[in-house]
Amino acid sequence: MRTAEIRQRWLDYFEGRGHAVVPSAPLISPDPSTLFVIAGMVPFIPYMLGEQTPPWPRATSVQKCVRTLDIEEVGKTTRHGTFFQMNGNFSFGDYFKEGAITYAWELVTGSQADGGYGFDPEKIWVTVFHDDDEAAALWKKIAGLPDERIQRRGMKDNFWSTGARGPAGPCSEIYVDRGPEFGAEGGPVVDEDRYLEIWNLVFMQYERGDGGGKEDFPILGDLKQKNIDTGMGLERVAYLLQGVDNMYEIDEVRPVIDGAVQMSGRRYGANHDDDVRMRVVADHVRSGLMLMGDGVTPSNEGRGYVLRRLLRRSIRAMRLLGVDDPALPVLLPMSRDAMSASYPELARDFDRISQVAYAEEETFRRTLAAGTTILDTAVQAVRTSPTPVLSGDKAFQLHDTYGFPIDLTLEMAAEQGVSVDEQAFRTLMQAQRERARADALAKRAGRADTAAYQELHSTLSEQTAKPVQFVGYTDAEARAKVVGLLVDGVPAPAATAPADVEVVLDVTPFYAESGGQQADTGVIVLDGGARIEVDDVQAPVKGLSVHHGRLVDGTVGFGESGVARIDVARRRAIARAHTATHLVHKALHESIGENATQAGSLNAPSRLRFDFRSPSATPSQVVAEIEARVNDRLQDDLEVTDAVMPIDEARGRGAMALFGEKYGNEVRVVDIGEGWSLELCGGTHVKRSGELGLVTLLSESAIGSGVRRVDALVGAGAYGYQAKERALVSQLSGLLGARPEELSDRVSSLLTKLKDSEKELAGLRQAQVLAQAGSIADGAQTVGATRVVTYDAGEASADDVRTLVLDVRSRLGESAPAVVAVGAVTKGRPVVVVATNAAARGAGIRAGALVRTASGVLGGGGGGKDDLAQGGGTDAARLGDALASVVDGVRV
Repeated sequence: MRTAEIRQRWLDYFEGRGHAVVPSAPLISPDPSTLFVIAGMVPFIPYMLGEQTPPWPRATSVQKCVRTLDIEEVGKTTRHGTFFQMNGNFSFGDYFKEGAITYAWELVTGSQADGGYGFDPEKIWVTVFHDDDEAAALWKKIAGLPDERIQRRGMKDNFWSTGARGPAGPCSEIYVDRGPEFGAEGGPVVDEDRYLEIWNLVFMQYERGDGGGKEDFPILGDLKQKNIDTGMGLERVAYLLQGVDNMYEIDEVRPVIDGAVQMSGRRYGANHDDDVRMRVVADHVRSGLMLMGDGVTPSNEGRGYVLRRLLRRSIRAMRLLGVDDPALPVLLPMSRDAMSASYPELARDFDRISQVAYAEEETFRRTLAAGTTILDTAVQAVRTSPTPVLSGDKAFQLHDTYGFPIDLTLEMAAEQGVSVDEQAFRTLMQAQRERARADALAKRAGRADTAAYQELHSTLSEQTAKPVQFVGYTDAEARAKVVGLLVDGVPAPAATAPADVEVVLDVTPFYAESGGQQADTGVIVLDGGARIEVDDVQAPVKGLSVHHGRLVDGTVGFGESGVARIDVARRRAIARAHTATHLVHKALHESIGENATQAGSLNAPSRLRFDFRSPSATPSQVVAEIEARVNDRLQDDLEVTDAVMPIDEARGRGAMALFGEKYGNEVRVVDIGEGWSLELCGGTHVKRSGELGLVTLLSESAIGSGVRRVDALVGAGAYGYQAKERALVSQLSGLLGARPEELSDRVSSLLTKLKDSEKELAGLRQAQVLAQAGSIADGAQTVGATRVVTYDAGEASADDVRTLVLDVRSRLGESAPAVVAVGAVTKGRPVVVVATNAAARGAGIRAGALVRTASGVLGGGGGGKDDLAQGGGTDAARLGDALASVVDGVRV
């Protein structure tokens, strides 16, 4: 049974039993504490906690998940994969244990002819939580399982949560006995390889607190309702029903292994290491495909870093299989074809996905070429020490600056007899990630733990369906009541000036930062005389706007009323920028195609930043055309409207949406020019495009692999920029005595003359240096059997120094060993060049070794070949000492 069919049978079964079919949420997690959705229930957490009212009492989904915690195990075991699909059925206060067990048994053991999976009932085992007599009794009653096939386990195995504060509960797991050839008898408590878990039924009835591990956390109490959350591993069921040995050989993954076999010429199954590499390739290519399908692009941070690692590990594995040619153009289409039956959008968006992937492979190939040289230099520097170890700092620098993967560093260093301080590297990597994550959390959550906001949101939700009413689309000020107050991140009943406070109002005209639009600023003036100057508004929990500000006067208390008023001039400037962003987006599509999808944006007062996906730079002429098109549309004074509609209707009308963004069933669509530009958007906009005045595109540049950025000014910002440009042109016209239209030719002519002069000066300097070559050679001293020349050339270019060194060496001839070392100062930094003749090299004297010694004296480093090497440093005052060290090196 193909994986796509297993998936569809699941959805059909539960839809036929009253469950709403919910499409998979994007892989990008809405929770700032995690990068990706790691379980099928994650999108439903607010319903289980009672924070939001579910639109249906029961639901089902097949959720895409990415989990990279065990990435090192991929390919080595039968079941570790970075991408997997989780079949789930959910009940929100509807059916509970009996219903969940009945559905599970019926679907697992039901005949395939009737839509079930057809597993042999005699091979089914289950586990229950150690004191869950109710679940054990239900398995006997519903499935007729004997006591010996119902095993009890503790918190570690049969109590489930996400690992963080939130919903939790005992669970019952369903296992399939694969037979004695896979392990010992005795059920899953004895052998989980023979007895393979396929489905976990979680009876979600508690809220757990913070704590580590699977057992060390408190139970805070009962949830408001008893819920069901189940998860069936789609890949596990597929590899059982398809009769293969592991998840890498199912129909959705195996084609890429076959592709790797074809490219490498090696046989799958012939060599364990090769098999592991092929499985890594198959798994990572599929995970990369799915992540890019949801809009993730390679970068050095967060989700982009995970994607980059997956792609680079797969490319690296192919190189270890002996494939030096680009691999993704062959393998990625194979993965697309295998996955498109379940995810047709992969075929639809493949041009965009493949452009990102192929650009990343090309970048990595260049990284490998450059990083190999840098790594070799670093390894050589420590190789001669008694315990040669490459420092964690150096490995981190190679990774962070050059994108050189640590596994490659480890392997290549080991090949040269050098180990790597991997622990120090891991510590630095972890610190970097924690800094990035903390920055992101701090931005969204201020100083408070998100739990404080979630608790406040939950409390307010009990009072009203919409905890905070946003009226900012139409109103610049509003009467409001303080319904939440935090000081130093902790809920407080009152605060007295001066103090930094976070305030939640029941009604607000303030727009909380989201969708690239900066937050409003303004003031909150309370009836009791308190005045809060608001400088930021964030929504750490969906639906909860938190006003960050300074209490500059009076005392603010919980429940107090007053007036909230935004800075209208700032809001208008931001609205102009936001509308301009939509215009730029549309004009980009018209000029370079629909694949130029949005990857991010910033809408600030009078300026915008728009990121889009494109594998190559946009020609300057096209950028000018886009700018002209946008300003044409401004002159057309297009009407800007918005409307809320079902998401299917919005998509049907062609509204553009952000990749990876999770949208509800109802969405807001911003329409410019009666359908000319349609975008899903929650931001604020002007009423007509003519209000923008002017849009000036400043630049177009790369910000990451396959991602470009346009910076632009809008309205007053654009006018101010043009005014400065006019003033600059006027000033240059005066200085050069030329009319504005003549400036380009005049400056070009001056630059040509300048370059000619520089070339002439360089020639004169070189001639002057070389003129001294004869006398320098005559000054050779004899050190043992070697003639040694050292010379300080003063101010000279590195090229001139090399030319001088080679000239002097040729004058010394080959009759006896000779070493020439010349130092100079170039642009304020000392350089030293050393050359040896063949006789000196025959005597064991190496230019590279001498240069490293001299460069060390200068506080720097260097390298090169045995006959010619160059180095430098930072301490020009020690140039004489550096040259003397060359003499000492020859003497030794």
